[in-house]
Amino acid sequence: MTGRRVALYYAWSRPAETSAPLSVIENRFPALFELRRMLYPRFEEETGFDQGIAGFLDHVMKLNFAAFVEQTAAQTGHRPVEIERVGDDGAEKPLDDILLSEIDTLIVISFDSLRTGQQASAAEIGAVKSFLDDPDHLVFICPHHDIGHAEHASHAETVRLQEEDFYHHGDPTIPPEQRFGGLARSLLAGLGVPVENQFGLRPAKNPDGSPAPIEIEPDRDRLNILEGVPTFNLHPHLPHLERLGDAVSKLDVLARQPIDLSAPPHAFVQSGHSKFDALLQSRPGVFAGTLFVSDTTLWSSTAGGVESLRRLWTNVVQRPTRS
Repeated sequence: MTGRRVALYYAWSRPAETSAPLSVIENRFPALFELRRMLYPRFEEETGFDQGIAGFLDHVMKLNFAAFVEQTAAQTGHRPVEIERVGDDGAEKPLDDILLSEIDTLIVISFDSLRTGQQASAAEIGAVKSFLDDPDHLVFICPHHDIGHAEHASHAETVRLQEEDFYHHGDPTIPPEQRFGGLARSLLAGLGVPVENQFGLRPAKNPDGSPAPIEIEPDRDRLNILEGVPTFNLHPHLPHLERLGDAVSKLDVLARQPIDLSAPPHAFVQSGHSKFDALLQSRPGVFAGTLFVSDTTLWSSTAGGVESLRRLWTNVVQRPTRS
């Protein structure tokens, strides 16, 4: 079997993430023992693993993407390459021409904490630009949420904002401030299409508990990746992908996701928004290939809407060849 060759690039630095002090709750992943306690009994069987942050990354976080990896391997005949930007040994594996020469589909999982300072270098930006010179190549750059931060706010205002965010998304595993996506932001800015992943918004669901339908711009879906994809997922804290500067004219909004208007108030909703921009796509002529921007959880199987997401994954890895 021959087919697409895919890489999942986890943009975190494991040493910087796993060494976060447990005495500070902001801007870090949970330790596995914390998750077991907060979500008892869901993870109670996870007792034989590292109970720290490393255990969470290996036995919860990376497993979220296992269904995509297995499905893609079956559909393409090639198991996706999974790469951590900085592994336990401290060695950095940047996005370079060697890595990109082996694939035609790159998915950047930017689950890196802003605290750790992951920034795309000029060489990495150049390598991704060159990769996108091929019409058959596709890149997804995927940050996650940015919760609980207020620029130049007083302590009292910051606390008020963090409480608003926390009660809106309703997830007890999320600390007052948790900011992800530094590599995604720097890479998108370097490519001339700056995007910020704003907030952590609770998506709407149907009365039966399934995800509410997304709003799609079908005339803009040049690769038909949303064909047969009526929903995304119900991860409780999803970002609005705010296009900045030149990105407004270079990226289209391909899909919007409705917000749960019954959730506790959030400033983004109160300012008149009932949906958030959930999937962006480069306009024709910006790159020869195609760039998408989405949340990381479009590649995860743990927050609902899995049947629809599996169709999305199929559309991506079985897309026709372009020249």
